[in-house]
Amino acid sequence: MTPRKSFLLRISPDLYSALETWAQSELRSVNGQIEFLLREAVRQHGRTASAEEPPSDAALPSDAPEDAT
Repeated sequence: MTPRKSFLLRISPDLYSALETWAQSELRSVNGQIEFLLREAVRQHGRTASAEEPPSDAALPSDAPEDAT
């Protein structure tokens, strides 16, 4: 099993409270909820380290024209 990286995260009390409530509703710890949200954001933006997981949506950037000819 790969060792986990730990680091200090400073967030506002209001944000922590919202994350805590959300985590409880999904039966996760706050740490688990933050990791889940970060993992999903990384996956959705195509920033995965694994070549096996391509970006879920390979759409053009919103400011790029659909037909560049």
